[in-house]
Amino acid sequence: MSNIIHILNKRIALAQHEGGFQTSIDAVLLAAACPAHAGERLLDLGCGVGSASLAALKRIENTILTGIDILPEVVELAKHNARLNAMVERTDFQCIDVRDFEDLSFDHVICNPPFLDAGEHVRSPSQAKATAMGFGEDDMDLKDWVDCAYRSITGQGSLTLIHRADQIDEIIRAMGKRFGAVEIIPLWPKAGQEAKRVIVRARKHRKSPARLHVGIVLHQENGDYTAHAENILREIAPIA
Repeated sequence: MSNIIHILNKRIALAQHEGGFQTSIDAVLLAAACPAHAGERLLDLGCGVGSASLAALKRIENTILTGIDILPEVVELAKHNARLNAMVERTDFQCIDVRDFEDLSFDHVICNPPFLDAGEHVRSPSQAKATAMGFGEDDMDLKDWVDCAYRSITGQGSLTLIHRADQIDEIIRAMGKRFGAVEIIPLWPKAGQEAKRVIVRARKHRKSPARLHVGIVLHQENGDYTAHAENILREIAPIA
């Protein structure tokens, strides 16, 4: 069974499995942070049902996107969602392990890797949800995702990923000296609270110094989204 949700103020409809991993605002924030322009090629690593993929295509016109995921059932849903949103001709969703992917011709890569390390939390009975959360029969680490991005990016293209804030050191370590012009964008749940998520952007083979952004406060004290967050999540505003 699948249910339909909407993102970007109902501009995008998404079918997703009931009981499987559910789309969150992380996907929309990731898509908003991708610095792609019209006519460029995008790759979404761990695309799931296509949430970030389709959100990025809605904002960036005349682009094409390849999305890969290891779970065949979610790849089929991603293809279904491309049809649902009239984006079939702009998408190519494939079922493949990131460690085996060899297409080397993308301008930008976006990535929402599994947040949880296997063994740290109780495994979900849903295989799709467990894999999306970081549990797998042959667990990968963050470097596998960054390695795939590095192979896939042409020229000085970009990698944009969203991850846990406490994993910044692992992200930088995985990038090594292969990426530069690193930008770290903290996502604050509310003003004065510690960031739980960060967006990290970087450029292949660039040597520019790192930059720490002011970040984005997501919620007001009453729990409503801030105006800044609303513009991103509902009005397709980019994260500059």
